[in-house]
Amino acid sequence: MGFKQYLVAAVAILGVNASGMSAWAQDVAAPSEGVAPAAPLVQTIPGMPAVSNPDNLYSETGVGHIAPEVALDPARVYVPNLRSNDVYVIDPATNKVVDRFPVGKSPQHVVPSWDLRTLWVTNNAEGTIHGSLTPIDPRTGRPGPSVAVDDPYNMYFTPDGKSAIVVAEARKRLDFRDPHSMQLQQSVDVPECKGVNHADFSIDGRYAIFTCEFGGHLVKVDMVDKKVMGYLKLSSGGMPQDILVSPNGKIFYVADMMADGVFLVDGDTFREIGFIRTGLGAHGLYPSRDGTKMYVANRGSHLIHGHPHSKGGGVSVIDFATNKVVATWPIPGGGSPDMGNVSADGKALWLSGRFDDVVYRINTDDGSMISIPVGQEPHGLTVWPQPGRYSIGHTGILR
Repeated sequence: MGFKQYLVAAVAILGVNASGMSAWAQDVAAPSEGVAPAAPLVQTIPGMPAVSNPDNLYSETGVGHIAPEVALDPARVYVPNLRSNDVYVIDPATNKVVDRFPVGKSPQHVVPSWDLRTLWVTNNAEGTIHGSLTPIDPRTGRPGPSVAVDDPYNMYFTPDGKSAIVVAEARKRLDFRDPHSMQLQQSVDVPECKGVNHADFSIDGRYAIFTCEFGGHLVKVDMVDKKVMGYLKLSSGGMPQDILVSPNGKIFYVADMMADGVFLVDGDTFREIGFIRTGLGAHGLYPSRDGTKMYVANRGSHLIHGHPHSKGGGVSVIDFATNKVVATWPIPGGGSPDMGNVSADGKALWLSGRFDDVVYRINTDDGSMISIPVGQEPHGLTVWPQPGRYSIGHTGILR
């Protein structure tokens, strides 16, 4: 099912105003009568949107694939600042901070919802029991009342859109919640996953792999039966961070900030199959808009609380086809690139400068960049709007 065909069928699911879609949808050809639709090449879990291109599961997140309703949202970069307990809002047209507002304690990430209509700030209130989620309306850019939620370090959404997964890092627990009200549905304990934090899903949505930052492990979780399938100890390193599945769904890339590179893991067999050295403190992973490359943010430190202006801070570019580093972009004067996302047109990589209290806007053609001052210890920023049909969470990993 192609991008346009899917959106027409999914109007009711996304809650999009059908009248606003009608003119746009008129050019979508209806299937011929009496002709059975072709069977999907990837058998996804019930309720999950079809995989349009099994060779590139990011095919619907390419330039120009922004849904009509999402396209009405103003272009903004939302930056959660961990230590100043606020969100800064940047206008990418001017590279200026145009708004800021307080949120809960220790905001970690800004997470687009599965239906693309809410941006959730995960305030995990480090060291306390007062965690919360702050919703942002992407149409107005303004926050709403926070929802009390225990230890929301990060958040994902099941590929069928039925649950939000609050990653309760300190509790070694995954809390499946209603994706709108955030009422608890059920919890899955991951006792051997110390520091559970980042995840990605198999191409068919049947399982997810989460990283365990403080134990050097990965944990594989069944998304249908909601149970742990097993643990994998990485061969070296010991501090896995972000994780990203390859365009064809066969390999999971795991950034490890102690190993200074990216491990390759076969998701189906759940075994380590390779390693790519990138740079000091490998941390965040983001696909390019055309699905051919992966940007690796090297934070420039092995420390959780590192120093500013690290000479090791920079970005490595990996070619998915060859698994080779094809470009390296150091931060001028040193820096600490952490989490972020790619602009809708694919021309800019936005990353928080974790220990430098700035945001980097990096030109994806040549690696040139500018820095924009923000609050104290910026972390998981998101860029909005994004092309794609639905979000699986984190800082805006769409499909």
